[in-house]
Amino acid sequence: MSAKPLICEIIKQNATEKEILWLNDKVKSDSKTILTAFVATPRFIRKTIIETSDNSLAEPVPGWSVKGWSLDRLVRIYLLLHLSSEDKTSYFKNIETLFETGEINELVSLYSALSVLDFTEDWVFRATEAVRSNIGFVFDAIAFGNPYPARYFSNPAWNQLVLKCIFNDKPVHLILGLEERANLKLAETLSDFAHERWAAGRKVPAQVWRLVSKFVNETILKDLIHLFESNDKYDRMAAALVCSETNFEPAHSLLNKFPELKQGVQNKVFSWTELEIL
Repeated sequence: MSAKPLICEIIKQNATEKEILWLNDKVKSDSKTILTAFVATPRFIRKTIIETSDNSLAEPVPGWSVKGWSLDRLVRIYLLLHLSSEDKTSYFKNIETLFETGEINELVSLYSALSVLDFTEDWVFRATEAVRSNIGFVFDAIAFGNPYPARYFSNPAWNQLVLKCIFNDKPVHLILGLEERANLKLAETLSDFAHERWAAGRKVPAQVWRLVSKFVNETILKDLIHLFESNDKYDRMAAALVCSETNFEPAHSLLNKFPELKQGVQNKVFSWTELEIL
């Protein structure tokens, strides 16, 4: 199913009659008018936070959600979906112009729309540019609640996104596809990162250890021992969760030394969810 009718329905649930009339007029116009409307959207559409019984657009795009979005952000994406893509060169030129001239909120809408733009795979370069951005809202638009990176990023690009979240103490659990895209190189880098932080007397966010469960080896096992010896209960919880999830047998033996934590995992007294709110 196309995202267009679902987005239209959510807009109707939140927009005034005047706003809907303005939008309906613009989407029936030519590309130049639509591009102008994209820029002018905040003059005609409120920034109110969307309210809907279903925040998900998962049917057309798995994982996609409008939760917490403003109405003008969604309207801008709806406008983009009405740009003609019959001529690929013109289509790219039009959207690239928006990327090159856009202010922060326009860029947020553009990066949020990548999964539903035509020629979806061809926007990877633009998506990775957002990862390198120093503008928090722009980075968040590609990193959080956005299915595009998990689907189209190479491992190096994916790892860069995840690591930037961790380095900047951002909520890594909001990245879609986190478990599915976990990889050995990322696990090794996280281990090195932990050693650097510990040497500097600093902590490592407990929830990031969920990314090493599939790749526990002798080196990471030593990291888990360090976590079990920590005075921070969340570090110990993270270590227990990793040991329970990994196939690395020595980690199972390590967990047996901490029966209370082992029982806590088995009885689902705690999970990675508890570590997400720290």
